[in-house]
Parts: sequence; C-alpha cells; structure tokens
Amino acid sequence: MRRLWSFPVRSTLILGLLLTILSGPVAYGFQDTATYEYNRARLIAYLVRRDLEAYHFSHKKIDDNFSGEAFSLYLKDLDGKKRFLLQGDVEKLKTYSDLIDNELDTGTLKLPDVGAEILDRRVAVVRDMVDGLLSKNFDFSKNETIQTDVDKLDYCKTDQELRERWRKLLKYQVLHRYLNMMEDKGAGKADAQKGQSRSDLQKTAREKIRKTYDAYFAQILQEKERDRYNRFFDAVTRAFDPHTDYMPPSTKEDFDISMRGSLEGIGATLQEKDGYIEVIRIIPGGPAFREKELQPADIILKVAQGKGEPVDITDMDIKDAVNLIRGPKGTEVRLTVKKPDGRRVVISIVRDVVQLEDTFVKGTVLKNPAGGTFGYIRIPSFYRDFEKTRNGDAGRNATHDVRAELEKLKAKKIDGLVLDLRNDGGGALTDAVQIAGLFIDAGPVVQIKDSSGRISVLRDSDSGTAYDGPMVVLVNEFSASASEILAGALQDYGRAVIVGGEHTFGKGTVQSIIDLDQTVPFSDVNKYTTLGALKLTIQKFYRVTGESTQYRGVLSDIVLPDRMENLKTGEKYLQYALPWDTVPTTTYVKWQKFRVSLSELRARSKKRLASNKDFEEIEKESTRIGELQKQTVHSLNMAVAKKEMEDEKSFGGDKASNPHGASDDVKGDNARLTEVQRKALWAKEVAGDPYVVEGMAVLHDMISLNSKKTAIVVN
Repeated sequence: MRRLWSFPVRSTLILGLLLTILSGPVAYGFQDTATYEYNRARLIAYLVRRDLEAYHFSHKKIDDNFSGEAFSLYLKDLDGKKRFLLQGDVEKLKTYSDLIDNELDTGTLKLPDVGAEILDRRVAVVRDMVDGLLSKNFDFSKNETIQTDVDKLDYCKTDQELRERWRKLLKYQVLHRYLNMMEDKGAGKADAQKGQSRSDLQKTAREKIRKTYDAYFAQILQEKERDRYNRFFDAVTRAFDPHTDYMPPSTKEDFDISMRGSLEGIGATLQEKDGYIEVIRIIPGGPAFREKELQPADIILKVAQGKGEPVDITDMDIKDAVNLIRGPKGTEVRLTVKKPDGRRVVISIVRDVVQLEDTFVKGTVLKNPAGGTFGYIRIPSFYRDFEKTRNGDAGRNATHDVRAELEKLKAKKIDGLVLDLRNDGGGALTDAVQIAGLFIDAGPVVQIKDSSGRISVLRDSDSGTAYDGPMVVLVNEFSASASEILAGALQDYGRAVIVGGEHTFGKGTVQSIIDLDQTVPFSDVNKYTTLGALKLTIQKFYRVTGESTQYRGVLSDIVLPDRMENLKTGEKYLQYALPWDTVPTTTYVKWQKFRVSLSELRARSKKRLASNKDFEEIEKESTRIGELQKQTVHSLNMAVAKKEMEDEKSFGGDKASNPHGASDDVKGDNARLTEVQRKALWAKEVAGDPYVVEGMAVLHDMISLNSKKTAIVVN
C-alpha cells in the first residue's frame, strides 16, 4: 500500500472538525451505530478530499462545478434507470447539487441521508405498485411499445406516470420470460412446464418476476448507513476520472471485480453498467476462456446454480451478483446472457481453477497459404511476480517468456512475426518496456508525467534485439494500458505494422492505492479502523512522439472489420475521462532498415477483404449490432416480440458467439487433454482465426515489397 503522509493545509475549521471526530464519547462506546457511522463518514470525507486535491493527476478543483458533476453521478447511482424517483424528488435533491464541496469541507454530510430517505420512501410506493400490477395477466394482443433507453426518458412527474412506466416494464419482462418458457416447453427443456396452459405459463412467468423484485426491493430497503455514505464517496471520486474510486473495506477483495481472487470461479472480470452486469474481460486460462462462448461486452441477465432456478441479476448490486457467479471448483453455473447482437443464450460453465499455462505467453509456427513461414506469439497480459522480484528472484514474467518463444521461432527460420495483443488489458509496465526492447535497439519506450508536471522516460537500455524481422501487431478495442504502450512504441519506431480494430481502448493513466487507515494524521484512530482505500490516478503515459495513449488509444495502421466496432467501448466513452494531450517529443531513432509504403499495404489488404467471406460475415454482424444499438423501442405485442426473438436467433449462429473465428472442434473444456494435444488444438484455432490469417497476408506483402526480405520500416 502507498503510505502518504503530507497533505495540504486546511482551515482551522476542518482541522478542528477532524479532532472532534477523533475524540469524544465514541471512544467509550457511548455513541449509537448511526452516530458512529456518521462520524466515520465525516473522517473519510476529510481524507478523501485531502488526498484527491493533493495527489490526483488533474489537480481538479473541488468547487461548485465539481459538485454538479459529482451530483450527476450520485443521482445516476441512486436511480439511474428512473424507476423510483419523481421529478419533484429530483428537484429536492438538486438543492444539494452545488453543495457537495461544502459538505466535504465541513463534514456535514446531508445528501447521503436525504437521498436514502427519499429512495426508501419511493421504493415502498413502487413495491405496492408492482404487487398490484403482477396480480393479474397482461394483454399481449395490444400494439404497445416500450422505450428501453433510459437516456431518452425523463423522470415521471406523478405516481400515475410512474405506475404506467412500471406497467410497461413488467409487461415487457413477463412477455420475454413467457416466450422463453414457451421455447423451453417446445424443446422439452422444462418437464414441469409441459402440461401448463398458456395462461398458467404467464402466471408462472409473473410469479418469477415478482420473486425477483421482492428480493430487489428488500435489498434496497435493508441498505445500511455505511452503504449510503459509500455511494456518496463513490460519486465524489469518480467525478475526478473513471479510474479513481473509493473502495470500502468490503470491496477490497473484489478489486476490479475479478473472478480470479481465489482462482476458483468462471474466470471473468465484470462491471456494473446502467443496472446491468457486463463482462469486460475473460481471464486467460479460466473456465470461461476454455468454454469460449462468454465474451467481453456480453450482459449477464440471470444466474442459475446447476439445474436450479435462474436468478435475475438485473439491478442487483455487483457484489451480490459476483457472489452468485462464484463458487467452488467442479460446480456448474448457468448464465443467461444477452449478446451485443441482441441474442439471448444460456451458457453453462463448470467452475474450475485457472489453468496457469493458458495465462502465459504462447507461440506457434504458421504456414501462410500464399507462401512463407510465420511465427505467432500471443501475450494475454503483462504478468510479473512482484513478490519474488522484491525477494531478489526474477520469477516468471512476460518478458522472459516472449524471449523464449522468439528463440524457438527463430530456430524454425520464420519469415515474419505476428504479435497478438488483442484483449490484453495490460499489467506490469516493466514488461511493456522490456518487451519493446526485444524488438528495437536501445532507446526510450514511454514517457510518464506525474501530477507535478515532471516527466520521466523509461528506456530500453540494452542494445541489440532478440528479433529483427518484419512484424505485425494485432490489436482491438480491448487492448489497453501496457499493451497500448508496447503497440504505440513499435508503431512510433516504425518497427511494426499495427493491424486490427480502428483503435485500442485508450487507458493511458496510472493509479495508486492509498490505504486510508495509514494516512490519518492522528494516532487516535483505532476506533475508526478499516476506513477503506482510495484508488486514484497519479500519472499519465505518453508515447515517444509526445502523444498520450489516453482517450484516443493507438490507431491501427491497417483497420479490419470488427464485430464490436459499433459498440461504445473505450476510454473516450467513460464519463469524466481525462483528455488526450501531448508533451514534447523525446529523442529517438527510427528503425533504419528497409521501408515499405503503408498506403500500398492498405490497398492490398482492402482488395483481399473485398472477397473474404469471414470478414464479410463480420461486417454483417457489426452492422446488425449497430442497428440493434439504435433500436431502443420494443413491442409489447406477443406476435411481434416473438418474431423479433426468432430473427435474433436466426441472425447470429455459431460465428456470432466466437469473435476470433475459432474452429468448432476446439470449443469446450479441454482440461483432460495432454499438454501436447491442447497445444495442437490451440495452434489449429489460431491458424483459422481470420485476423491472424490477414496478419500473415500483410507480412507476406511486406516481404514481397522488399526483395531482400529483411526487417522493414513502414512510413
């Protein structure tokens, strides 16, 4: 943990307030729980404000403008789907919209309590509405519609408007639950439903929806004082940037909400987004990675244990959703997932321990149909065992493994190399720099600016290279952080051609963790232990050209169709993301071997893609996904809704669930195969990946445009 002791001078009022909080009857147990939690929150407010102002990269002022931004985040967290609060409630809360800075200054935290009180009152009203609406069948013969994009909705003005909103929402949910049950009944998947009439099925569907909402309302009404303050601090910190967070003690274990904490689970990283649980990363080597159907950008709607009844996790707190998804090795979890193309699929995953060999760098040799033998190296993350490093042992790391794979590939006399950074979310900066050094002569790799404006340069200090042949680097919109540093450096040096999605993710910032327990400037803190932690952005990455990787990401030299290109994925779509900017260019020497024309490479690639069936299918799916993103009005008519579901199912097929073109015979759990068999299946999958195939074709063009077949610089 980063231990920070210096802090800006505050007013005597605030220091006096802090001394009041840290003293008094609480030390003797005289305060009740509510008072204790309030004073604890006041202490956290002081620490959070102090550290944000002192250490955050942006030096953003905590003033009225900031208060408005934090308030918008708070309101979204409180009722982002506009299903509880009336416009009058929102107006009442807005009286605090420019007072958050004052509340942090004085420690008079009113908004969290007022917001919670209003929400509790409105939830009680809505609970009665829902109970009445679900007491009888809906009429699905009417031609009604529902708007599902909350950004296109206003807060309701009256209870009657709110009831109508809930009526349509419940009708929509019951309709789709009913249609799914009808499909199961027809397929013989639910024996208990076979003898039910349509009326009985709708009743069953209504009861299932009722059960879900009963649990949801109870969860909100059972919220504790600490949860209310945590919501407030979360909004305050995220108003600085999307990677700055207040982390309560209870969520430290779930940092990044990763399934890999105990190495037993499904192997996926999740986030809450507008009330839904979204997959943002599949962890290499985990059960979801081997099963292959769950992918980034999927929305998990329901979770079932084995053959048990699915639990709807829409609007569920992410910690509770994660607890449902996690479980012991060998147990089955069934996820009802909504794909970006609109299809709903049920994915069965057997929880397991992550197979560590699949989390590491892997390489293979590929034969190009047009001629040439190429190497392929996949870097799933920039891993490094820092515990061993601190103890003087290098441990296993991505740099050593890439070097080892290069030696194997060079022994096979490869003509070029495909380096795959797709879906690589980053990792150790050390390895991004050192791996870049395997392909360039000594020189700068990345610049880092801290909050004081100081710029430092991380360099490859070793002269020479481990591989000096032609290279293609594959990226997509899920290539982030350290992978963007590597791709950007190789592009800036003219060392490799970047191929893939239009741009990478665009996360060009560094975060540090401050343990708040360690930063209270007074010793008398034992009664307020476990205050949590503050994760905040302290530095920013810049390429050797001076351009930031933040916000824009790395732009590909050759852009290929991408199924997800119409989704709003990337840093620039995150609220209050830090902007793109530049610093002075650092001195570096471009790769001085033979050059080829990027415009010629692009023209040849474009010609190939025009007749490529795989990419033609990918473009169709991308277009379809884009269209679905725009379709936010849905029918509540049975016949129309049924046809929409059938159209969605007929559109996707197996390829839609497999964004990297893996062949069907390598799907599923291959844990029982030998290492040699797994490697052979993996190599076959790679060889059938259309992006890898096109990467090899680009390499072939690079070589053919340079008759000496040596390493190539692009311009």
